[in-house]
Amino acid sequence: MNAQQIARYVIAFSWIYHGLFPKLIHIAPLERLMTASLGLSTEMSDWVTRFAGVSEILFGIVFFVFYTNKILNVLNIIGMLALLLFVATLQPQLLIEAFNPVTTNLPLIAFSVILLRNKANQKTAAH
Repeated sequence: MNAQQIARYVIAFSWIYHGLFPKLIHIAPLERLMTASLGLSTEMSDWVTRFAGVSEILFGIVFFVFYTNKILNVLNIIGMLALLLFVATLQPQLLIEAFNPVTTNLPLIAFSVILLRNKANQKTAAH
């Protein structure tokens, strides 16, 4: 398996996993903490969390299929940065916890950079 396929699988798996388990199957306490930081009621917070879970799963599936698409990779990078900033702003203490957004989001950004560079190199080689 080459680097491009590893990047594809890891990015898609991460979006799908993080949408499914801590948001849909079982709303994780940290997910509740994050949405509660927005000042929402528990009911609305759970709805937002579940909506985010479905959105993440859909993005993961679309990414898996269209992983060479530049826009999807840019959206992945923007999403990872936005989620990192969200945590840093609302619950900065989570940035030093085990398996925190820094150690999960930055590698996913790096994988998208690999995919974008690979696509650019393929275009250059074709000319």
